[in-house]
Amino acid sequence: MIIRRLARCVLFLGAAAAPATLGGCGMGQLLGGMMQNYEYNLLIERHPAYVGLENKTVAVVVSADLATLHEHPQLALTIAANVSRGIRRNVPGTSVLPAAVVADWQFRTSHWEAMPYGDLAEGLKVDRVVFIDLAEYRLHPYGNQWLWEGVCAAEIGVIERDGIDPDSYVESFSVESLFPREKGVGRDGANRVQIETGLLAQFIEKTVWLFYKHLEPKYPDKYRAPPA
Repeated sequence: MIIRRLARCVLFLGAAAAPATLGGCGMGQLLGGMMQNYEYNLLIERHPAYVGLENKTVAVVVSADLATLHEHPQLALTIAANVSRGIRRNVPGTSVLPAAVVADWQFRTSHWEAMPYGDLAEGLKVDRVVFIDLAEYRLHPYGNQWLWEGVCAAEIGVIERDGIDPDSYVESFSVESLFPREKGVGRDGANRVQIETGLLAQFIEKTVWLFYKHLEPKYPDKYRAPPA
């Protein structure tokens, strides 16, 4: 049905716009291009990778190395706040600890990074901890500050306070985001705010997607969102 509708649309446009110049070969190429674009913009339904956050108290904890935090002092709080907001909005029945409360607990709790995971959940007084362990965060290629090449990569682990082994992840996932898609984008083509905003938005979206049923592009590298 969709193919027939597209074919009728193409036939109408061809007849109206270029009846004298658009031959059968050109018509086939146009239809093929439209079908390819349609395929590239398909959204498919994905089920959550982990379903154990529903009707639970949750804290989002972000860990990063000191060099990253020194260069990007708001990074951990930004990720924690937006992932917390996404879980709260999309996972039924969750009570998510505010990111500022978690950050204050981290500040007041010395050596929290070395605590067993079960003690971490006990200290935060939540049923589940979504632990985001940032492995890489950068905006440029190594050694070249004139080009933009954003990378945000992390291991996302889930800690169950009431699980069989609360000191180990019950589930873990690798999430990586790259922004921009195009290679060779320089400072004259984008600024730092644009690159950082796009990179974090993509990373946060992918992280929150782990926990609820959603639609995502079938071909992420080819997908172009429709204009608002």
